[in-house]
Amino acid sequence: MAYNKVAKKYNGKISEVVIGTGDKAITIGGRTALPLHSFDGAEGQTPKLGLEILDTAPTDWIDAFNGIYGDVQNDASAWAKLVEEKYAPDFIYLRFIGADPSGDNKSAAECAELAKKVAESISLPLAIGGCNNVEKDAEVFKAVSEALEGKNILVVSATEDNYKTVGAAAGLAYKQKVGAESSVDINLAKQLNILLTQLGVKKEDIVMNVGAATVGYGFEYVTSTMDRILLAALGQNDVTLQMPIITPVSTEAWSVKESIASEEDAPDWGSTEERGIHMEISTASACIASGSDAVILRHPKSLETMKTYVQGIIG
Repeated sequence: MAYNKVAKKYNGKISEVVIGTGDKAITIGGRTALPLHSFDGAEGQTPKLGLEILDTAPTDWIDAFNGIYGDVQNDASAWAKLVEEKYAPDFIYLRFIGADPSGDNKSAAECAELAKKVAESISLPLAIGGCNNVEKDAEVFKAVSEALEGKNILVVSATEDNYKTVGAAAGLAYKQKVGAESSVDINLAKQLNILLTQLGVKKEDIVMNVGAATVGYGFEYVTSTMDRILLAALGQNDVTLQMPIITPVSTEAWSVKESIASEEDAPDWGSTEERGIHMEISTASACIASGSDAVILRHPKSLETMKTYVQGIIG
């Protein structure tokens, strides 16, 4: 007897979120079926790929990046322009590590001025990250959101500890997009979405960052969390979880020993740069297969490979 495939139909839909303005604006989300399950429904917008830059020259990146970027690492606006013209990601992720109170302790005003210069040097959508100090990040995100009003940026990290400040400034006062960051737990993700919407931020202005891990480093928790979120959002029509997902792969993939151990310390492992690229590609592709609507990468070779991957899964 012939096999007849019965499509699995879901009641829910992931909302679409627009980031950026003009011809280069991107839309993420929109799926009505699980990832790679086009036979069950719409897969939504093509997964988007971002490339990470910093507000100041990195001190903890492997030496290979000096050969790729050189002196532009000292000028974020020049760095952003080079990335757009040479590597053409879907968006640029500008992370303000220089704001860290334990480091350069740049003021929020300094960060806002730099963000304006970066935004003026590119036409790609811009996502903004912080230094992982929740109080300082809230100050920086507020100032940057004001400085870039009208640019429709994505402020990646509103957490349970600073969502009121970040949500009120980015999502309400200056009409930017807000990234709700939680720690690999469906209940925490849902709670933060509820808190932001109760604050007044629209569902269509929220993107979830549900946490990340490099493959081999607890990634099963990440993929199972995404699975649970999508099954609740689509199958149970849970509107509190129907926001698209962005995953900052770069910071995770380039922090594990396989990506940073020197060739002198691990001679049997081969090229440090190649190891890091492999870890980043493996993690990014797994995230997209698990439900990420956008991923953030660091190495241009990873971006190039992931473009091929994305084209392959939608072809």
